[in-house]
Amino acid sequence: MDILNLKNEKMLDKLFDISKNKTTIRTEVLAGVTTFMTMAYILAVNPGILSVTGMDKEALFTATALSAIIGTLVMAFYAKLPFALAPGMGLNAFFAFTVVIGMGYSWEFALTAVFLEGILFVILTIFNIRELIVNAIPINLKHAVSGGIGLFIAFIGLQNAGIIADNDAVLVGLGDMSSPTVWVAFFGILLIGVLLVLKVKGALLIGIFSSTMLALILGVTIVPEGGIVSTPPSLEPIFWKFDFSTIFTLDMLIVLLTFLFVDLFDTVGTLVGVADKANMLTADGKVPRVKQALFADAIGTTFGAILGTSTVTTYIESAAGVAEGGRSGLTAFTVAVMFSISLFFAPLFIMIPSSATAPALFMVGLLMLSPIMKINLDDFTESIPAFFSMIMMPLTYSIAEGIAFGMLAYVFLKLLTGKYKDVSVVMYVLAVLFLLKFFV
Repeated sequence: MDILNLKNEKMLDKLFDISKNKTTIRTEVLAGVTTFMTMAYILAVNPGILSVTGMDKEALFTATALSAIIGTLVMAFYAKLPFALAPGMGLNAFFAFTVVIGMGYSWEFALTAVFLEGILFVILTIFNIRELIVNAIPINLKHAVSGGIGLFIAFIGLQNAGIIADNDAVLVGLGDMSSPTVWVAFFGILLIGVLLVLKVKGALLIGIFSSTMLALILGVTIVPEGGIVSTPPSLEPIFWKFDFSTIFTLDMLIVLLTFLFVDLFDTVGTLVGVADKANMLTADGKVPRVKQALFADAIGTTFGAILGTSTVTTYIESAAGVAEGGRSGLTAFTVAVMFSISLFFAPLFIMIPSSATAPALFMVGLLMLSPIMKINLDDFTESIPAFFSMIMMPLTYSIAEGIAFGMLAYVFLKLLTGKYKDVSVVMYVLAVLFLLKFFV
């Protein structure tokens, strides 16, 4: 048995470069479980959002899990990076509330746009266009993206817990401090904080489970009736439901370009930010194996559309696993395995409330801030764009918009101060495209 275990360890080491990444199998698996726990909410949230279009909610659960499995497996074995993928938040809301409900198109039309987006992303990745964009982002902006994502993740966590709530007078304000969801979140934050100080491995995961137990006691969540094991619902109502008659229309072009823009810069921002936090950026500030990583979300999006769900993208919650020490594709593989298990234990995973995952997101937000110490604050042509990018991510609720404002500030400040040679041709082109997006 010891010999068999040793062979398995050597196989995993060779397959995922465990030793090369200076990590261990235990650390990678723990990191993968942690990432999954912080993003498992998508199994409940994505079907809830997309079902308002008339799509079958139970089928959407299966499509959500399967698309996450496919994209994350490509990330694990091809890119060999510790990042997980699933149908993206924001992109699913655009699909449902803007394209279908707001613009009046069918969900089949929206799925067709997602399918075309996936194919275009595959083509753009093959010709290194997406990789060119990632590499063109200045190093100080890359550090800022990590910090901005940290603020964004923390904001999402506080909002999910009800600590931050809508406020008509000033947009956001303090939530109801008497709510049990708030106390579940505060308990988790304090517990994880103590565990981090004591250097306890698996602090985030322990915090999520402990907060869930408190949520059960306080009635924030309940044990599902009818058991926790179930058969995955059929995909038939939404599988391969495309409307190809709309491909060559102006409306399709507009929707497709919007999907492309948001997904492109959400993915770019996540890859750069999380890789920077993990100290995985190369000496010249590049994300290792970025082309392979971009293939993962392109393939995930394409197959996700076939299965019947909105755009698949790299998840910012991957930072939770990175914070636990995840550095290789084994982390991603573990996430894929957890999604596979979730297909049969849906009631169990859906039982975990957002207030229990909020503490992990809050702490990950803090851990994501460390790269901002590398930003050159004395050069205002570097620090102002960096700060602009950071602050706009949580305030616009979009990684893509944060990157856009940071890049525009960078280009204009460099031009107006005579440092135009610091700006690459790609950055000039991107600045023009951002301006067209905002004003045309």
